[in-house]
Amino acid sequence: MKKLVLASRSPYRSELLQKLKIAFLTCSSDIDESAKPSESGEQLAIRLAIAKAEAVAKKHPNHLIIGSDQVAVHRHKQLCKPGNRENALRQLTEQSGHAVKFHTGLCVLDSASGKYLTALDTCTVYFKKLSVNQIQHYIDREQPYDCAGSFKSEGLGIALFEKIDSEDPNALIGLPLIKLVNLLEQFDYPVL
Repeated sequence: MKKLVLASRSPYRSELLQKLKIAFLTCSSDIDESAKPSESGEQLAIRLAIAKAEAVAKKHPNHLIIGSDQVAVHRHKQLCKPGNRENALRQLTEQSGHAVKFHTGLCVLDSASGKYLTALDTCTVYFKKLSVNQIQHYIDREQPYDCAGSFKSEGLGIALFEKIDSEDPNALIGLPLIKLVNLLEQFDYPVL
């Protein structure tokens, strides 16, 4: 079987992939993640997942490359990682009482043949109506500055939600494992 490479240095994606108990390498893709004009969140997530896999395939010519990217959308606007407390406070205040969609694009690419398969997972997060005090308390405790949407659902961020609609809870963290297992099986890479 070919070796796997996760086209990401994200500790969150790496931790998720470890759940499958399979050996893999990680490699940063270092691509431009800017959206194109009028590109939807779904289109951007898939395009970036493919681009990440293709960039890493050049360094690993006989591997299965896993590319993944997530795009959060609130009121037709793409959300970025906040980077600091002020931006996180603004994002969470705007999201309070609303639904946010998280589109996670996935690509598995055989670097020897160039063949790739893709999948898309869309998860909808419904935020509680939150007070400024609740938002500030959350931000100060978890400091989610490197997470799109300004929360970590795998941690205290779960307390911000009324509900989550998803086919795969792992997708919200950044790697839809159910869809990944299905794609790997199509490349004759059995996980079980």
